[in-house]
Amino acid sequence: MNTANSSEARAACLRREITRHDQLYYVEARPEIGDADYDRLYRELEKLEREHPELATSDSPTQRVGGAPLAVFASVAHNPPMMSLDKTHSPEELRDFDRFLKNKLTLAQIAYVVEPKIDGVAFSLRYENGRLVRAATRGNGDVGDDITQNVRTIRSIPLQIDTTAAVVELRGEVFLPKERFLRLTQQQEAAGDTPFMNPRNAAAGSLKLLDPRAVARRPLDAVLYAVGALEGLAFATHQALLDQLAAWGCRTPRYTLCDGLDTVLAAIRTLEQQRHDFPFEMDGAVIKVNDRALYEPAGTTAHGPRWARAFKYEPERAETVIRAITVQVGRTGVLTPVAELEPVRLAGSIIARATLHNADEIARKDIRIGDHVWLVKAGDVIPAIESVIPEQRSGAEQSFTLPATCPACGGPASRTGAEVATRCTNFLCPAQRVARLEHWAGRDALDIAGVGGVLAELLVEHGLVQDPLDLYSVTPAALTSLVVRQSATGKDVLLGAKNAGKILQALERARTLPLDRWLFAIGIPNIGVTVAAQIASCHGALTDLRDSPLLQAVRPKGRGESTTTPPSCPVKPEAARAVLEFFASEQGSLLLQRMEALNIRPAGNAGSAAVAPAGPLTGQTLVITGTLQLPRSEMEARIRTAGGKLGDSVSKATTYLVVGADPGGSKYRRAQELGTPILSEAALEALLSPPPSFL
Repeated sequence: MNTANSSEARAACLRREITRHDQLYYVEARPEIGDADYDRLYRELEKLEREHPELATSDSPTQRVGGAPLAVFASVAHNPPMMSLDKTHSPEELRDFDRFLKNKLTLAQIAYVVEPKIDGVAFSLRYENGRLVRAATRGNGDVGDDITQNVRTIRSIPLQIDTTAAVVELRGEVFLPKERFLRLTQQQEAAGDTPFMNPRNAAAGSLKLLDPRAVARRPLDAVLYAVGALEGLAFATHQALLDQLAAWGCRTPRYTLCDGLDTVLAAIRTLEQQRHDFPFEMDGAVIKVNDRALYEPAGTTAHGPRWARAFKYEPERAETVIRAITVQVGRTGVLTPVAELEPVRLAGSIIARATLHNADEIARKDIRIGDHVWLVKAGDVIPAIESVIPEQRSGAEQSFTLPATCPACGGPASRTGAEVATRCTNFLCPAQRVARLEHWAGRDALDIAGVGGVLAELLVEHGLVQDPLDLYSVTPAALTSLVVRQSATGKDVLLGAKNAGKILQALERARTLPLDRWLFAIGIPNIGVTVAAQIASCHGALTDLRDSPLLQAVRPKGRGESTTTPPSCPVKPEAARAVLEFFASEQGSLLLQRMEALNIRPAGNAGSAAVAPAGPLTGQTLVITGTLQLPRSEMEARIRTAGGKLGDSVSKATTYLVVGADPGGSKYRRAQELGTPILSEAALEALLSPPPSFL
């Protein structure tokens, strides 16, 4: 057997299989294999390409993330230009649009396609002979920026499409899914950084990062719905175009084919009812003539095509009043102002609080206690003050200034350097202790069920825990005798032996959790779940991080230090520096000593694939619709911890549809059509490990 031919055939087979599984997972939400099996295929391809460099191709899945940081983005000219759509805001304006086209084209009836209007970042993809060669932002419509390396990191975008056409230019939107946006902003807040205001800004900022490896760590996605330049290919209808995009493995928008304007208006109303079901922000509908032969005779304006319109929905916002502004102290000492609101219903839930982020944000929006304000949900998930309503001011409103001392401990609070955050500098601050303990015991960290909220405060208040590792010294008797207040009855009761036993069992389980979980639990600034996993993939043990040559190689270099080529460990310099500085500190040294004394030695997964967690939902895919009592991000974290996966839409691969308040009708109907079991939030709780009864 010819070894070279065998290796080439195997590499081609692996590329096809990995690409197919990427589409099933990232586009269709119906994976056929687990993470470990996928990783084995990926590692085999990596090994083949490493041993036979001539087999590596530009469209190989292994080439999605890589390349040196860019110095600057090159310019790309668009031909034809990437135009915007004229907007309408009422059914009457759409009727005018329909009458204009009928008169201009001398037609009695026109068929349209209606799609959701995605609030993302417009971009284009150029394929030559089926291979992706370039991606660009829209820019001013005539000229954009070359973002090819960044876009290649988005796994829902195919690197190759099955076509013999010489040139195919696809157009669409890059977006940050709403739930991923929530997690990103939570990480930014925890680190004391200014969070992105909405998913569109987050997507735009991610695409303009100069390091593709940093972009790969942002969970971007994309929807494709249009074409630009075509050579060797044509589409008779817009419906045929969308169907072909889907056949090529692209994520496409849900669309409705309409035989006339009345059907269009009905489709727009249906989309508005479903707007919270979409994984992306959508603020309207797009109406396009289906017959592409009519595009040229319909013509264009200086702004956009005459054969399409955008219909904008009224923005979802609610008026409320800021009753007070309180200050929360996070685990890193960051003081975060929070608006306490007159409760108001918005987008399916009652909102009574909204973060104000920092002092600069309060000053920029001129927010005062007593103000009437417009409340929105950034990314459909995060309550945010959009603006003050100045005409409602009575003169009794009060300005707010962040305190110069910590409200929890009275220690000094200040801003340093260019930071926007104000921090309490007292590491022994009880509020920081409570927040660190809650973080340490969280589900993404060590998952110590029940150690949060009231119990974390009690443990700190009674002097039982100053540092999270102190939990291993708390006696069963001390835990059992703690008096907690039941949320359901308001009565004070003993924690009890049963709940104390669950906590102690969870503490024992935590001893064997892997390095990434422990590294995240420690709470080092700039080390979130993803970065912790990346660091753990390159190291064998926690003690290896103290003098890690890998982290030393990628940390920011000081003046006079020589630079080295960054190793394969995919860690950004700021994270490397944070880890090295922590373990070089007295606090880090003491942590390692205490963990050694407690016989806790978490191991990394260097050189091997991460193993998905096993639990009651292992191998099962769940889709959530509607508003849950728990924050959706928290429920999703619990599902993942239990071994489950999450889908964006109901398909044959969906195990359960979880239904909260005000659910989306489309997911519910699809589940009924497929016979997918439907769970209430309470039923889902029964499948998961329940928290202690006092919570």
